Amino acid sequence: MRAAKFIEILTPRQSVADLDAALEKFAERYRTVVDSGYVVSVPDNPMGNLHFQVTEIVSELGLPVPPAQLLLHLNTFHTRDNLDEILRSAIDLGIRNVLLVTGDGSERLPKIAPESIGAEGESATSVDLLRYLDREYKGAFHRGVAFNQYEPQDHEIAKLKRKLAAGADFIVTQPVLAWDKRIERLREFGVPVAVGAWMSKNLDLLAECIGYPLKSESEGPWDPAAILVALRKAHPDFGVYLALLSFKSQLALLPQWLGAPAAAEA
Repeated sequence: MRAAKFIEILTPRQSVADLDAALEKFAERYRTVVDSGYVVSVPDNPMGNLHFQVTEIVSELGLPVPPAQLLLHLNTFHTRDNLDEILRSAIDLGIRNVLLVTGDGSERLPKIAPESIGAEGESATSVDLLRYLDREYKGAFHRGVAFNQYEPQDHEIAKLKRKLAAGADFIVTQPVLAWDKRIERLREFGVPVAVGAWMSKNLDLLAECIGYPLKSESEGPWDPAAILVALRKAHPDFGVYLALLSFKSQLALLPQWLGAPAAAEA
């Protein structure tokens, strides 16, 4: 996934009032991203809210699945049976790229029993998911992991080393607000990196998502496009992960900001 350009889109919530309209909107955005040459990235029940699984939606709507252009997120808030169902469906659909995260839970989401996937401890982690996929689905997926530069770095780097030792193939960072030496440090691990870019003008929402108060390091009002361009200049050999991209006002400008799309390697 060297220099891949990801665009995050959400499947409909299971509580959505007009499911047909929500599915139509998802399908339109999905096809637009794929046709534009970028990689569709779909979170797994983001922030603990129940959403339809992307494998269900892609199958139901008959959407194309170029192997290099869909990134399936998978977290620990599933039963083992459900986890296996998603993974088998992904293989059947031709999905080869997964991002494994511990995830956000809620009282409506079951958390996988560690012993059911051969793990120890009170709760399963993304490292346990990596090991499970390596054991039960060896060679089936290209596996990515998250890196949170806002956490204490000694702790976060130690976690990252465990993830890489468990077989992680690439890294996706939390959204970056400016050039960051913590991101540059990731070069030493020798795997592809996608730098998170927050495309919404609402920084408070980003703070809510990551659980930390944030302040833009740029001068003047927060300008996601300007920051994106600056990040690409600072990290030209890294990929980029775009969250909350505006399909109306920003999508058409991406070639100007990013250059030509580079899809993930299958």
